Amino acid sequence: MTNHVLLTSEEHRTLRIRPRRGADLGDAVMSCLIVPSEFRRVQNVYPILFRLTPQRDRFQALAMFGFEPGENLFLDGDRWDARYRPLALEIQPFLVGHPATPGGDKQVHLDLDSPRIAPGGEGVRVFDDLGRATPYLETLAAQLGELDAGWQASEGFFAALARHELLEPLTLEITLPDGSINRLVGYHGIAEERLQQLDASALGELHADGHLLPIFMALASLANVSELIDRKSRRDMPLG
Repeated sequence: MTNHVLLTSEEHRTLRIRPRRGADLGDAVMSCLIVPSEFRRVQNVYPILFRLTPQRDRFQALAMFGFEPGENLFLDGDRWDARYRPLALEIQPFLVGHPATPGGDKQVHLDLDSPRIAPGGEGVRVFDDLGRATPYLETLAAQLGELDAGWQASEGFFAALARHELLEPLTLEITLPDGSINRLVGYHGIAEERLQQLDASALGELHADGHLLPIFMALASLANVSELIDRKSRRDMPLG
């Protein structure tokens, strides 16, 4: 369970956050939620797949880091071996809170149970001695804003995918050099053949609404599956 509170300079003047990466800080995960506005950056490194929410009421996009729960093939001790980390990871232990009044600005909330909250003098400060936001918090606030805007826009993106029937079930079966088989099941990918069959009007609509680029980015990202396989093969390779 998470323990969310409103972030304020009065209550959290001395708050410090551990910026390093590590399994003990919650980075040992096989995937992370992403939003279409960051697909261009994600597709350079990670495969992008889609999956229904546990309630099965909508799709969500995921950057894939491994093939099984708890496996992050980009995590090497306290180092993240990739050029880009998805926004939903970067903003932890913070999150977007509802406005204090209807129509007001959204707020920055803090998860008090997060292992990223540092004790004593360890970590990066969020506020300075005068209660002003540090550069760390300013960057964090911009990332929260980008993530929230991307999340709001994603509804239209997934509606367009449904309207044009552009998601199809996808099962990836990967055989490693040692003969073991890894399967990713329950996921969806962009239906490439269906996309190729769309007429100019449909493609023009997708482009005008800003959906065509992330669709192509998701398709292109599947080239990273082979890199993910290589990472797992190297990690599972016996020493000596």
